[in-house]
Amino acid sequence: MEAPTIGGVRIPRGDGRTVRLPRGATLTDFADKIDANPGSLVQALIGLGEMATATQSLSDDTLMLLGSELNYSVEVVSPEDEDRELLESFNLEFGEDEGGDEALEQRPPVVTVMGHVDHGKTKLLDAIRHTNQVAREAGGITQHIGAYQIQADIDGQDRAITFIDTPGHEAFTAMRARGAKVTDIAVLVVAADDGVKPQTIEALNHAQAANVPIVVAVNKVDKEGADPTKVRGQLTEYGLVAEDFGGDTMFVDVSAKAQINIHELLEAVVLTADASLDLRANPDQDAQGVAIEAHLDKGRGPVATVLVQRGTLKHGDSIVIGEAHGRVRAMLDENGDPVDEALPSRPVQVLGLTAVPDAGDTFLVVSEDRIARQIANIRQARERNAELAARRGRRTLEDILQGLEKGETGTLNLIIKGDVSGSVEALEDALLKLDVGDEVDLRVIHRGVGAITQNDVNLATVDNAIIIGFNVRTAERVAELAEREGVDIRYHSVIYAAIDEVEQALKGMLKPVYEEAELGKAEVREVFRSSKAGNIAGSLVRSGVIRRNAKARLIRDGVVVADNLTIDSLKRFKDDATEVKEGYECGIGLGSFNDIKVDDVIETFEMREKPR
Repeated sequence: MEAPTIGGVRIPRGDGRTVRLPRGATLTDFADKIDANPGSLVQALIGLGEMATATQSLSDDTLMLLGSELNYSVEVVSPEDEDRELLESFNLEFGEDEGGDEALEQRPPVVTVMGHVDHGKTKLLDAIRHTNQVAREAGGITQHIGAYQIQADIDGQDRAITFIDTPGHEAFTAMRARGAKVTDIAVLVVAADDGVKPQTIEALNHAQAANVPIVVAVNKVDKEGADPTKVRGQLTEYGLVAEDFGGDTMFVDVSAKAQINIHELLEAVVLTADASLDLRANPDQDAQGVAIEAHLDKGRGPVATVLVQRGTLKHGDSIVIGEAHGRVRAMLDENGDPVDEALPSRPVQVLGLTAVPDAGDTFLVVSEDRIARQIANIRQARERNAELAARRGRRTLEDILQGLEKGETGTLNLIIKGDVSGSVEALEDALLKLDVGDEVDLRVIHRGVGAITQNDVNLATVDNAIIIGFNVRTAERVAELAEREGVDIRYHSVIYAAIDEVEQALKGMLKPVYEEAELGKAEVREVFRSSKAGNIAGSLVRSGVIRRNAKARLIRDGVVVADNLTIDSLKRFKDDATEVKEGYECGIGLGSFNDIKVDDVIETFEMREKPR
């Protein structure tokens, strides 16, 4: 079959076969796969209305468009598949326990506490851990994930339970979803005096999507107006039927503040784990797990809170977490005390990494530092290509021409820096969901963990960006540089405020929208001809007011005869008038427009700015 001609270039035609490409692939990558010249693909893409160099990262849509034109089925490899193939190339595998059934040993359950904001999740964990986390949370709202392991005496046995506290605010959907992914049991906290709320349902959906058993803690039962039975009835509609009602979901009435039934809740968690789940893992292999949280500590460098899922994490292990790697220099428990080794289901803080990983990144122990470094570097390169492609997006010549015609879209560039990676990710996720129409574009050009640095200010200077600091401040002398360069830095500790401020900024960038507001109508009773002023409409104002210099239209038999007119002259008898009100007669001149007849209606209006 003859090769197709695209943009005047002949390229070997595919036969519908599938070409697998990584995210952010270039035309050179595509050319290698189909044995073509990269230069010809550049010309072909220009022929399709897209400009790109041979080494530029392309979006998934662009790759698929070019593939379909060449009769290739382009499959963009998912991040999960990409990572699995990468680990396989190093003879590594994530997510499998080594050895047979006999190598598995019982591990503690991992419990995620979920629910609506202000229903008492952190207070409940306080009661369980006898600490006071709420006092340390900005605005009393959990801003990132914490993990803790407690010991409880259940039926004479000392049982360990790991708790993950996820934020309740809706902006942390991604983090709560991630919490459900690493969890065995979800404790859904519902306030007895408030009942089921939207975020309660959202948390419930996450837990059900993760296919984990749910224990409901009906909190604040000691408050006036508390109605635990109502909560049970409301949750029945969502498939959670209490044991009291003949179902199989355990409901425990608790009060975190008054320390009521806390032990009963722990019993319910352990009973649910024993009855519904086979919680076992091999503690004798190389450790694997998930980073629950990470931040940059001024004295200790990158610190990651990891949850070991299988194997045992030891001091000195070579570890790779997402795009970060290093050797475990120290491990700390939730109280900051050193730990020598972490068994399955144990959350620990790990020191010794080269960078701050993202919350939710998987970690695994490898045999050598060299392997960890290679895996991290390949992941970094892939992620960078994917980000470049996403940042660039598809921009056709058609888009460019349309943009020139209507004036370019206003773009608000943001740089987000935060104290922990989970908060940064959640804030970015929430901001990108802001919808203020198509006229204004929001771009997060950089995000990171730690203090606002000189590099951030330099980047903001080049791209005219605003820097948002979430629970962080500027490094030394950076504030002076920002002030000198005119870079706007906004500091926040509560996510609501950050979202509201960016939304207001976006709305401020919108071009004003005007709508027509009717002023009045006048009926033409008689037409006077004047050699000097043209035809004058002797009229009676039927409604509203007729103002001089107002915009007008002429209506005849219900049909608009002329639009875009102006009330050029307005008189009451022989005197000039600024405006004439309803019920009064007047003479109206419409400038050079003279096609006026008796019984026509002159309608006046003005354009008013419409609030967004």
